[in-house]
Amino acid sequence: MTTRGSKIEHNRILGLFTELLGVGGVQEAGRLTAAAIARIAARHGWSAEFLSLNDDAGEQCFEADAGNISLCGFARSKLQYVCAAIASGRKNSRILVAAHPNLAFPAQCARLFSPRLRVIVISHGVDVWKPLPMLTRRALLRADCLLVASRDTAQKLADVQGATPAKIRRLPWPLNPSFLRMADSPKELSLPRSFPQGQVILTVGRWNSSERYKGADDLIRSVAQLRTDFPSLHMVAVGAGDDLSRLQELTANLNVSDRVHFFQGLSRAEIAACYSRADIFALPSTGEGFGIVYLEAMAFSKPVVGTACGGTTDLIEDGMNGLLVPPRDNVALVAGLRRLLSNQALQNTLGRRGADMVRQKYRFGVFEADLEHLLHECGLVSQLGR
Repeated sequence: MTTRGSKIEHNRILGLFTELLGVGGVQEAGRLTAAAIARIAARHGWSAEFLSLNDDAGEQCFEADAGNISLCGFARSKLQYVCAAIASGRKNSRILVAAHPNLAFPAQCARLFSPRLRVIVISHGVDVWKPLPMLTRRALLRADCLLVASRDTAQKLADVQGATPAKIRRLPWPLNPSFLRMADSPKELSLPRSFPQGQVILTVGRWNSSERYKGADDLIRSVAQLRTDFPSLHMVAVGAGDDLSRLQELTANLNVSDRVHFFQGLSRAEIAACYSRADIFALPSTGEGFGIVYLEAMAFSKPVVGTACGGTTDLIEDGMNGLLVPPRDNVALVAGLRRLLSNQALQNTLGRRGADMVRQKYRFGVFEADLEHLLHECGLVSQLGR
């Protein structure tokens, strides 16, 4: 820390986020990252400040195991956001974590005015699958460390963006501790009204027209093919989005409106209850950079079905904790679901292995320790505690 007159200024870590209060995998990863940063900073006598571009303007907070985490939102005002990043960077900030490739440019603007800032940029998946705009890409490549959750994203950073492999570090996201506690006490959870009886395939996602790669269409078509052999089969799709009406129309066209159920606006506890009650979790997405929802399902001892591409392959080991099917292969998807629906013993075995994996490798404490170790390894916190 430094002293100016009688005022003591703590070294600080500055976090730049696209959104922290919304729904989605990137938002959840952001909250977990902010919580870990807050704990690491506090442990070493530093402070932490978090700026969020898309959240409502002003001071807000979210609840985490580390306590309430404060943030400042900017209601999508990019100019105000960049100016705030520059100002915060000059207030004794030593480390800047930009939690999305699109925030690499504001991060480099902050470093322009505070050259001692060390910059980490986080990439999630599809955000780096295509070449970034020139200024964003140039700023990304100038970062001191590039953090990714999966091997596939690391490869895309190198191959598509031209990143130096030596700068890339892999750090898988953890499961939210509150979610793990609910998985450990499932009897306390209450299902949302109208949740179906019988065999249930669950999927959870954001159903936007820009994210049709999630594969909800394929699951609906699979249910249409499997319903004759499994008379009690239902599919539950949790999530909202502008593509929901099209998916509902598809169920009507396939005559499975009585078998496919859409739930929106559920609480975290209600979503956890859906995992607990389901038999199988499936998300045949071709665009997952990681897939925290797979961890959530595994925490509840559910076998998971995913696509053999992207970051999904880091989480699902075919035949060990779930099944992997080729991308956009509906025949293989139907066969995989059929195999699980007709074999309770296999469901139990895969589910048990997944539950063990989550508790061993994807706890928040493991993530926090690995993040701190990574900061030391990259030489970004050599002054921590001083």
